Amino acid sequence: MTIKTVLPISTCWIVTEGLIGLQNQAIGLAQALGVSYVVKEVKKPKGIWRLLFPSLEEQFTPPWPDLLISCGRQSVAVSLAIRRASGKKTFTVHIQDPLIDPEKFDVVVVPAHDKLRGKNVLVTQGAIHRVNLEKLINAADQFRRLVEVLPHPLISVLVGGKNRHQGFSAVSAHDFAGKLQMAATNIRGGLAVTFSRRTGAENEAILRKNLAGVPSYIWDGQGENPYFGLLALAEAIIVTCDSISMISEACSTGKPVYIYELPNCGRRHKKFCESLIHQGLARPFLGTVESWEYMPLNDTYKAAEYVHEHYISSVTT
Repeated sequence: MTIKTVLPISTCWIVTEGLIGLQNQAIGLAQALGVSYVVKEVKKPKGIWRLLFPSLEEQFTPPWPDLLISCGRQSVAVSLAIRRASGKKTFTVHIQDPLIDPEKFDVVVVPAHDKLRGKNVLVTQGAIHRVNLEKLINAADQFRRLVEVLPHPLISVLVGGKNRHQGFSAVSAHDFAGKLQMAATNIRGGLAVTFSRRTGAENEAILRKNLAGVPSYIWDGQGENPYFGLLALAEAIIVTCDSISMISEACSTGKPVYIYELPNCGRRHKKFCESLIHQGLARPFLGTVESWEYMPLNDTYKAAEYVHEHYISSVTT
């Protein structure tokens, strides 16, 4: 879904430190706004230069864009510098808490589990992302052949992995596989599994071995990740707790979403998951799957509407 009224924007830059999760949030917002964009990556300064305000790199030179969408802490300084250099003609949107006064940007978008609030701050329930109806329809057509022989209901499984908040041990992989096997057997359904780069070879091997007796499709890592296709074709979705983006994307489909909790889940992640469970958008995954209905998360479109309104106001005043 995109904003119906086209913004008077000829140039848009997306600025991140290159992490795919950050980049996807900014791209999702640009796509929802219906604007063309150029992706630019901030190089992390090294040594003592980390402490200093970075100078603009060669790729950040005039003419300045009409709109700049940044995400992640490394992009903050560049966004501020461009806003100043353009005489505040570049409309700046930052996604996530920039850890500075939000009024140094035109708009800041943060999830509810961040504490930042302000008059130009939009608080969303989850993460901004690239999932929309058109993408799901196209992905379903593209990847249907991978799962068409599996029994239904089809359970799609989105497996994350280690991050700085929690690990994903062999013990967890065995436990997770056992619960997946139980869920599929109980409903006489099939599993469609995809991994992230953080899952790890050992955990992938454990899941493959333990699910060998279950009707399943498990992505082999070759070619394009069928992630969006599995979201589109699923009748229920199970996702590990480590990725707020994956959980947000799953909850945007309106399908039953189950969250598998990994050990030592970070405070922010735990708070986010508990909020979704409390509101009926997701349930803990304990080895069973059933169906229910809820109002899908629509944070990306909500953010696009907010940015659209503020941008129009800025160019008419």
